[in-house]
Amino acid sequence: MQIGLIGGIGPAATDFYYRNLITRFASEDADLDMTIVHADASTLVKNLMDDNKDAQVSIYNGLTKRLKNAGAECVAITSIAGHFCIEKFVEKSVLPIVDLLSCVRAEVENKGYEKIGILGTKPVMESKFYSVIKSAEIVLPEGDLLEDVHNAYVEMATSGHASEDQKLVFDAACNQFITQNKVDAVMLGGTDLALVYNTNNVDFALVDCAAVHVEELFRLHSN
Repeated sequence: MQIGLIGGIGPAATDFYYRNLITRFASEDADLDMTIVHADASTLVKNLMDDNKDAQVSIYNGLTKRLKNAGAECVAITSIAGHFCIEKFVEKSVLPIVDLLSCVRAEVENKGYEKIGILGTKPVMESKFYSVIKSAEIVLPEGDLLEDVHNAYVEMATSGHASEDQKLVFDAACNQFITQNKVDAVMLGGTDLALVYNTNNVDFALVDCAAVHVEELFRLHSN
């Protein structure tokens, strides 16, 4: 099965998917067949903040048609924020969609987490991961920290790298989650957070949404 990825939103997220799919397939000595198309991160952020689902779906549809013409048999969006219009995209897409939200919901249920802190864009955080998590309480950064996390995330995603100041903002939110809210895990509710956190550099549990999505793409390919 050829995998089609809608990338570019943002650059580091696309790199995460590319590198991790290569590694995962190589670990099983399996051939990876993949095509990536580019969507603009700044345009996505604007459509996200304006809640302009139709405009973003139109972009996705054009890119998905290109993927299908290139031989792709499924499509995945390499952005958690980019799933804000997923329901409309499902209705319009010419290819089956491997939906990150559904993958992560199953992961949270399987892990048995009851309380999770979330980092990402403001719409992702305020929607509590688009309201798909039913088995756990989702906790947000409090006060000005919510806006600070959003701004730091958007800047990081657009530039493709994380500054020390941005890392300090994310660390402050994680500290709130762990010390005040007593969460079971922190959800990386933005793919580009792989620039900051992974299971090897933190001493708390992570819900790494992009990694879960990559694993599902591999599983589907293997089947």
